Amino acid sequence: MKQTHSLLKQAFRLTIIVLLPLVFSSYSFSQDSPPVDSSSTEGVIKRIRFSGNSSVKNRTLENLIRTKTNREFLGIPSFTPWYFFWRTSNGRIGEEPSLLDRDVVTNDMDRIRLYYESLGYLGVSVDTTVVEFRRNRIEVSFIINEGEPSRIRSVSYSGFPFQNDPERQRRFFISSPLTGIGIDDSTFQVNRQYNAQELKNEQERILSFLKNNGYASVERDSVIALVRPDQENSLSLDVLFRVHPGKVYRFGDVEISLADTKLPDVYSEERVASGPPYTIDGKVISMRKEPDTDTRFSLLREQILFTPGDIYNEELYLQSVKEYQNLGNLFIRRFGQSETQARPDLTREEIPVFFDLQTLTKHSISTELFGMRRYGYGTGFGVDYTNNNVFGKAERLSIGANASFEFVTSGTLEEIDAPDSVQSSLFQSLELITDYSVPRIAFPFAFLDNRPLFTSGLTRYSLSYSQSDQLYFDINSDIRFNYRFEVRHSDRFLSLFDLLELDIVDTDPSSVFTQSLINEYGQDSFEYARILQDYEPQVSSIIRYTFRSQNTNTIKRNRGYYSEYSISGGGNIPYAIDQLLVTPNTVEGELPSLFGISDNSLTYSRFVKLTADYRRYIPISNSAVFGWRLYGGYAHPYGQSTSIPLNRRFFAGGSNDIRGWAPFQLGPGDLSTEDVTINGGEIKLAAYTETRQIFFRDLLSADWHAAWFIDAGNIWYGPRNDFATADTSSETSGTGLSLEEQLNRGKFKFDTFYKQIPVGTGLGLRLDWEYVVVRFDFAFRAHDLEAGWFNNRKLYFSFGIGHSF
Repeated sequence: MKQTHSLLKQAFRLTIIVLLPLVFSSYSFSQDSPPVDSSSTEGVIKRIRFSGNSSVKNRTLENLIRTKTNREFLGIPSFTPWYFFWRTSNGRIGEEPSLLDRDVVTNDMDRIRLYYESLGYLGVSVDTTVVEFRRNRIEVSFIINEGEPSRIRSVSYSGFPFQNDPERQRRFFISSPLTGIGIDDSTFQVNRQYNAQELKNEQERILSFLKNNGYASVERDSVIALVRPDQENSLSLDVLFRVHPGKVYRFGDVEISLADTKLPDVYSEERVASGPPYTIDGKVISMRKEPDTDTRFSLLREQILFTPGDIYNEELYLQSVKEYQNLGNLFIRRFGQSETQARPDLTREEIPVFFDLQTLTKHSISTELFGMRRYGYGTGFGVDYTNNNVFGKAERLSIGANASFEFVTSGTLEEIDAPDSVQSSLFQSLELITDYSVPRIAFPFAFLDNRPLFTSGLTRYSLSYSQSDQLYFDINSDIRFNYRFEVRHSDRFLSLFDLLELDIVDTDPSSVFTQSLINEYGQDSFEYARILQDYEPQVSSIIRYTFRSQNTNTIKRNRGYYSEYSISGGGNIPYAIDQLLVTPNTVEGELPSLFGISDNSLTYSRFVKLTADYRRYIPISNSAVFGWRLYGGYAHPYGQSTSIPLNRRFFAGGSNDIRGWAPFQLGPGDLSTEDVTINGGEIKLAAYTETRQIFFRDLLSADWHAAWFIDAGNIWYGPRNDFATADTSSETSGTGLSLEEQLNRGKFKFDTFYKQIPVGTGLGLRLDWEYVVVRFDFAFRAHDLEAGWFNNRKLYFSFGIGHSF
């Protein structure tokens, strides 16, 4: 009897653990905890130790308990500079001492015990010792006896609905990460260590399934996990999920109200949608709005993803709420399943739905005035007009214009080694941008709209035109068109598909630029022809898919990860026009200028391009984070193309890349800036690390971070880049290197590439406000490919907005 009573008591205790959320914010004192003297002992906590915790890391336990030392810089034990500042400044600045509180220590013992029990260590015991190892300096030790972990032998389900659909039941059961080989229709072998969080996840999975299949009244206590130890082996557990689903509900009528900027007493326009395909079983969608909202009734109706009269589905209901939130021309004042109450009336078999909406201001105009400095000083201004509901279905139109002027003096031209023939000049640029988007997936993928994982779609059309004066060449016109689909599959996953990105650039190298190339390389040189080719008028077409996954805050970047992967192909549309229309059955490699607006022909290249970018952010203390990033990119021309367009190549260096080098200064290979005549590369590899530590909180409303970073990486020429138009074995470049030597030193080779990786490192300062991070970095070149390791003592400064990665 005593053994049976003990087993029942343990089963009841396990059931309570399953139902407890794993958030240890507050606890009552446990009677099983070892007694600790409640009198407070004065002393500063300098050390916290854990022993016996072979299954749980110290860092996990440190984050769990409330007993803390003062903040340690970069997690270095006993290195607490903020407490030192407080002590030496008589409390004016810094951090107050972290004093021992024995009541907190007692609660921490309970926290540790409950955490271990949630992992299956049901016989765990926790003790503690408090030692004053030096006057007024305290060491707190938590002594843990883990014991043996319990294991789940089987999982079974009772009370689960859909008895008349056994195949549906079976599919749901076997999709659980807990279930293994079936013992019978509702019992499955498990053989895995007990984990309360896994059981809680299974409970949530059952609740979601029920709510999405009509059982709207289920709550957390509708699914209870009962845990029973085996009578012969108390470490072997059987789990029973007891389900009380309640009754099945259906969607009732839907009421949608859309007000203008002012709420009316009576709405002027009303419409009702009923019958298939909008509703079934006589249910209706009642819509009312004001004329000044300029919104079609069809837009309001199309955001409803469920069918009134159909079986209740909470996922479709919540996704309909998101559909309204994503429109961009209105906001939700209120939504619910009752007209006046927060909760639905579950005494009825039908659940109505109510949306109370209000439009945003339709038209808006913004202007900006900015200063700039490139070669000289300049200024510019811009104006943007936005209409967030063009044709009544939340179509968004944005039209912008930007103009800038930059004056470069003759003294500045001398500093940048401009040719003597270039005198002081006024450079100007103009850009016109039009962006049109609709909050749905349009042609040719409209059939995917509002399907699972495609409910938050956006189609964007962008067109821009720009022209500018440059020091060495003029951009007569740059016309860009982009046709993009954006789909947020979930809070974590995003897809971007550029069906067409077309860029037509018409440039004219200046006579000064051309003459300077002749003077440096010679008119018959390969470099002269190849560099001019990079600045020739070009047409580029891209089709690209990008997948992005993240669970980090994109501003703070203090935990989680960010990743982005893309694949693209370029040049196929110009190639098809060239082969089929311009010169049928003949590939010229160039097209006539669009509409004859220029006398220049347009060259193009065909290529594929792959990129991968992964970033991870690991908290190493409550105020410090370690981040790392890996980047790889590969571009490969094919067909008759042997090079990648200049604006599609990879480059290295800059404040957001390899710090210590200016943008475009690195590579290819171990070539110096003076040795490079063909800029950019087809291959890029890079790795970055950064450790950030907060040393002041809320100073000037910002958190101040100290940072230590290491960046390494480079670019290389690809295997197809062979300077094929030149006799590389004999011709010498203007840098003194033969073209063959330049190619060999800049080309990627598995046996030498690791020797051609420059490394930059240094310290930085981050000012972290709520919505923006300002960054100051001071770097030196740990591995300079020209000077070697640690031979370049020069310090390089860079400034940026946002974290570097």
